[in-house]
Amino acid sequence: MLVVDDELRSQEAMRRTLDEDFRVLTASSAEQALAVLEREPVAVVLCDQRMPGTTGVVFLKQVRQRWPETVRIIVSGYTESEDIVAGINEAGIYQFILKPWAPEHLMEAVRNAAEAHQLQRQTARLDLELRTSTPVLRQRASQRLQQVQQVFGFERIVRAPGSPLDGVCAVAARVARYGLSVLVLGESGSGKELLARAIHYASPRAGGPFVVENCAAIPDTLLESELFGHKRGAFTGAYDDHVGLFQRAHGGTVLLDEIGETSAAFQVKLLRVLQEGEVRPVGAARPLPVDVRVLAATHRELEQRVHEGLFRQDLYYRLAPVTLTVPPLRERVADIGPIAQHLLQQVALELGRPVPDLPDATLACLLAYPWPGNIRELRNELARALALHDGQRLLPEAFSPRVLQGQRAGSAAAQLAALMPSSGTLVQRLEVIEAMLLRETLLRQRWNKTRAAQELGLSRVGLRSKIQRFGLEPSP
Repeated sequence: MLVVDDELRSQEAMRRTLDEDFRVLTASSAEQALAVLEREPVAVVLCDQRMPGTTGVVFLKQVRQRWPETVRIIVSGYTESEDIVAGINEAGIYQFILKPWAPEHLMEAVRNAAEAHQLQRQTARLDLELRTSTPVLRQRASQRLQQVQQVFGFERIVRAPGSPLDGVCAVAARVARYGLSVLVLGESGSGKELLARAIHYASPRAGGPFVVENCAAIPDTLLESELFGHKRGAFTGAYDDHVGLFQRAHGGTVLLDEIGETSAAFQVKLLRVLQEGEVRPVGAARPLPVDVRVLAATHRELEQRVHEGLFRQDLYYRLAPVTLTVPPLRERVADIGPIAQHLLQQVALELGRPVPDLPDATLACLLAYPWPGNIRELRNELARALALHDGQRLLPEAFSPRVLQGQRAGSAAAQLAALMPSSGTLVQRLEVIEAMLLRETLLRQRWNKTRAAQELGLSRVGLRSKIQRFGLEPSP
């Protein structure tokens, strides 16, 4: 450590505080300090701001230029904002310590600075080693990509066995390997972005960036600049060049969410980008080539909007060589349980709470509600319930009145329609409905098999056989 202060008493006080843990050198002026730095390896410099001749900021600026790894600290009894700003911007100081300082505060600051110096040197050494080892970098990048692909793969999209999502994911996995544009349809909160991300990481572009833009969240006047970029001075407020999203996604995938909300003028410009494979930043003299795969998503019936003249037909056919529809949560009731368990773990981790149990009564409540907001609404309800509940079991009373009233308001016909799968053979669909009806009855009868068998007109042996066949077991 090098202590630079024109007051000898301050030098001695800092020396006594630090010399048990560090080797402390001292200097009374900037000139003496420079001489010390010339001949000694110094990790941390503690410098007074007000000194005769050269000020602390000017001296530390020289230190930064000649010995950039040395951590710089200003110790001063003055708190002028100009000194602090200059110290940060010009000298790159690590910390500003005010006089009179407390010994424990000074020691903690210097220890942290010494650790920062050590980590900085270690990082520089590792960077040097990695630069000389391209195969190591390539291997690590490949391993990291494999980890990301496992996290965002189709098999990690949470669903129950036999879910309607199985067919959607199967088609998506087949088209992912090609460069075709894909249009993903589905209600808000149903998981369209999750499916698009899985397509990207299953494609040859998985090593490139995946960027998302919500076209409905940005005014049309700014959307062109955000996606295609702009040059400085192109419009009021354009003080610097801006690299657009398409350029940032070069070699990867762009997801244009809520594409159905864009204006006719913007649709013309987007169509040109898709046709020509190049973007022209706002205010630029010439276009720039881009290599991206475009995925689009919307909750609108885009084909209907084409018929109504609200969406360009030629752009629609550019975006929709393949169209995938993500079913809403009410059409895949069997998925609610696994999704709720998965979301509950995430929410509990975010809130710092233990993961509670979902008893059968709570699961029955979740299955009976139609979830118009889909997975996003389910996640919000679980977060609310977890914040309000106490104990190891998440009871139905913790959910909002909307969920509880929605459960009681559903008619038998509406519930049966919600249980009906949207794909599969007749036998497969009937088996899903039978399994759901069996589970609903068992839940309502609190897994009393005698009463459930009587209600369903089955023997206990017949009911037990169906429970084993469909893998229906009560939650622990």
